[in-house]
Amino acid sequence: MSPDIGARRVGRTGKPSPTPPSDPDRVASLHQLAVVIVNYESGEALARCAEGLHAEGVAEMVVVDNGSSDGSLAELRRRLPGVEVLVTGRNLGYGPAANRGVAATSAPSVLVCNPDLVVHAGALSVLEGVLEDDPGCALVGPLIRTSEGDRYPSARQFPSMVDAAGHALFGIFAPDNRFTHAYHQSRLESPDGVPRVVDWVSGACFLVRRSAFEQVGGFDESYFMYAEDVDLCWRLGRAGWTVAYATAAEVTHLQGISTDRHPFRMIYEHHRSLLRFAGRSSEGWRRALLPLVALGIGARALLACLAQVSRSRPAATEAPDHRL
Repeated sequence: MSPDIGARRVGRTGKPSPTPPSDPDRVASLHQLAVVIVNYESGEALARCAEGLHAEGVAEMVVVDNGSSDGSLAELRRRLPGVEVLVTGRNLGYGPAANRGVAATSAPSVLVCNPDLVVHAGALSVLEGVLEDDPGCALVGPLIRTSEGDRYPSARQFPSMVDAAGHALFGIFAPDNRFTHAYHQSRLESPDGVPRVVDWVSGACFLVRRSAFEQVGGFDESYFMYAEDVDLCWRLGRAGWTVAYATAAEVTHLQGISTDRHPFRMIYEHHRSLLRFAGRSSEGWRRALLPLVALGIGARALLACLAQVSRSRPAATEAPDHRL
């Protein structure tokens, strides 16, 4: 990791900020973990997320801002003036920004998350308990729900090549196909809430053991966005650690607040990251298939662009919006 390159520290309290007077008993249940929120153009969602985590009583909190110009930092400072902010000056990408945030904290475990999250009551305690109970577990993710309350497929095993290829080809226009169902692996949701070992969890929200994170060098900064979480979990597994999924811990992810601003850039970065991870993780005879994998990823990127154009085109019956 390169913790301080490109980041400017704006403000820090030096100790946990006092809990709001409306709930004075929260201080007694302080969570001995740090929080790193990676922000880019997330609007009011950033302050809402930070306030919620602050109210839970976390030991440290750092917001890493990737060059936002939407007023999200001003709103954060107005509502939580004591929170530490690292300003990178430009959009470094999710993993590089998270690395700088983790390096700016000292707690033995770190919650890394998006700014458009609502962490449900008790979720932090569940995640902390998983790491405390299993010294071999490096990282644990919660059950992530959409704003509609649906389960988001945030924890998965590495898919078979057949399921991955089928999902890539059919998942955009026919999301109910059997390959996509197998790829998303809804069976991983445990009704009894018992944590289970998985191959990877979403980088939108996870708690990681600092020693494990540092051992593998944190996020690979060659990923701008997407698949950096898969890559991190893959490297942790190769280093002998396990990754867990704890459905008893829940968060709600609003999704797309910043990425929807630049859809075609995100499509490009998504598929570039998929190709990079495929090249890194393919071994043995599978490496011979990489040219076909590259063609499939390129085809999927084209389909994704066509789908985005289709979604963006106004219906013929709609009057044009002259405010745009």
